[in-house]
Amino acid sequence: MDTGELLTRWTVRLALALYVLGLVLRWSAGGRRSWRAGARLAWTGGCLAFLLHVVCAFAFYHHWSHANAYAATARGTAAVVGWDSGAGLYVNYAFGLVWLADVAWWWRGLENYEARPRVIEWTVQGFLAFIAFNATVVFAEGRIRWISLVVCLFLLLFRGWLLFRWWVYQGT
Repeated sequence: MDTGELLTRWTVRLALALYVLGLVLRWSAGGRRSWRAGARLAWTGGCLAFLLHVVCAFAFYHHWSHANAYAATARGTAAVVGWDSGAGLYVNYAFGLVWLADVAWWWRGLENYEARPRVIEWTVQGFLAFIAFNATVVFAEGRIRWISLVVCLFLLLFRGWLLFRWWVYQGT
C-alpha cells in the first residue's frame, strides 16, 4: 500500500473515529461543560480529518479531476447497487458541507448550538449517520464493514440506553 492510499484510508478512519467519539462524549456529557467542550473538539477534528480525506482522495486517486471522481463513484455505485450513477459524489460533498456547517454553528457558542430546534438537530444527525452508515457498511468491504456494523450497533444501543435511563429518571 502506497503513502497516498494510506493517507486516504486513515484520514477517513480518523474522521469516523472522532465522529463516534464526539457523539459519545456529547450524549454522555450531561451538565459537564468540559465533556461538551471535548465533544466539540472531537467533532471538529473529525470534520477536519474528513476534509483532509477528500483532499487526499482527489490528490492520490482522482488527480484533481471532478470528472474522474464522478466516474469512480459511478463505478462503485454500479458495483454495489447496480445503478451507474456518480450522484453519490454530490452526496459526499453535501456530507462535508453539512458537517462543516454544524461545526461552525457549534463554535458560535455551546449554548446556542444546544438550544437549536430539535428538527435541525435530528435532520443533521440523521443525514450524517445515514451517509456514514452507507459509506462504512453498505459500500465498504471486508473487515472494515464488520467493524463499522459493530460500531453502529454500539451507538444505537448506547443512545437507546441513555434515552431509557432519562425516561426512567423522569418518572421519579
